[in-house]
Amino acid sequence: MRITLIGGPTALLEIGGLRILTDPTFDPIGGEYGRWPIVLRKTASPACAPKDLQPIDAILLSHDQHADNLDTSGRAFLFQARTVFTTPVAAKRLGSNATGLSPWQSATLTAANGSAIEITATPARHGPPGIEPVTGDVTGFIVTPAGKPEEAVYITGDTVWYDGVAEVARRYPVRSVVLFAGAACVKLRGPFHLTMNTKDAIATAHAFPQAQIYPVHHQGWEHFTENQQDLVAAFAEAGLSGQLRPLELGVPVEMGCD
Repeated sequence: MRITLIGGPTALLEIGGLRILTDPTFDPIGGEYGRWPIVLRKTASPACAPKDLQPIDAILLSHDQHADNLDTSGRAFLFQARTVFTTPVAAKRLGSNATGLSPWQSATLTAANGSAIEITATPARHGPPGIEPVTGDVTGFIVTPAGKPEEAVYITGDTVWYDGVAEVARRYPVRSVVLFAGAACVKLRGPFHLTMNTKDAIATAHAFPQAQIYPVHHQGWEHFTENQQDLVAAFAEAGLSGQLRPLELGVPVEMGCD
């Protein structure tokens, strides 16, 4: 089991003979998305091009409505994967190879060698209570290799810490958490953060005490207000440095290793 950070929320997971990609964002630095007064700006290029990652068995797309989780090149790449798992509303918009999963709904993906993984959608809330009509539906995912529940991986998607994430922890004693961090903030939406800040990340680490935390979605976009160094400092202050596994762009890391 390996993870490679490509950039922003995009990571390659190699699990059970399958190649899985999270929220694809492949546009180069300098992209601008949206309309005045809310414009998202990309500040870094990905570690590699989409062609360098083929083949991809599945894309786990937390949501399709925000460019920092699905930019122009990422959207084009969706149809080069075997399948895409996302929210039901996103699947309707995307069509073709997209499958919508509601929270706690599962699907099975089988590799060429016959091994299989179970993919389960998990709750996510993209900001404070009541934000859903503004930010739209979002999902996280649990990826479980067949017959190996102790090796389950939790991908949070764009969410803050709230009861839905706590419920994931109650149901799944996962070994690895791919945590969407960055404390994203769009000021015209309010002063609050839309993705996990360091306090949320610490709460998640406490909820999953046996898990290693692999942070993503903390660089590459102007509206991120915290970075990986902030996470490192916060985990050190909380005495949890042993749980945090910082990632370097383009460098594969073995998952679930202490």
